[in-house]
Amino acid sequence: MIRAWAPSALIALTGAIVAAWLTASGHAGFAAVLLAVYLALAAAVSPLIFPRSVNNAEARRRAEADGRPVIFWRPGCAYCMRLRMRLGRDARRAHWVNIWRDADATATVREANDGNETVPTVVLAGRSYTNPDPAWLREQLRFLP
Repeated sequence: MIRAWAPSALIALTGAIVAAWLTASGHAGFAAVLLAVYLALAAAVSPLIFPRSVNNAEARRRAEADGRPVIFWRPGCAYCMRLRMRLGRDARRAHWVNIWRDADATATVREANDGNETVPTVVLAGRSYTNPDPAWLREQLRFLP
């Protein structure tokens, strides 16, 4: 769990240090604005922007039942954030699996990507897609119940 929040914590801490230094230098207004930017960035890379993750076994069970894709991701991954943001509300229609929380999910991703932990990896109808185009995935989600 700590590993998932590390990028966000590091960004927030950096923002706090820079803001404290600017405040001590007499630039309190600029420090406040900069701190707000850092905190917004920390929130953007946090696990909060992703739908609730389930484990690999549960995601596969649900995907078999409803035909929705399983998206393997990890916190701090810029490509995962891009996919999540571009899917918008449709992101909740997929089953999200955090590979840092589930060793079985990590193994699944490695199997699909020649031993690499490349995310996002999407499994749809038994076929895996590495870093798919968000527009394509959004179209696939629209055809599902």
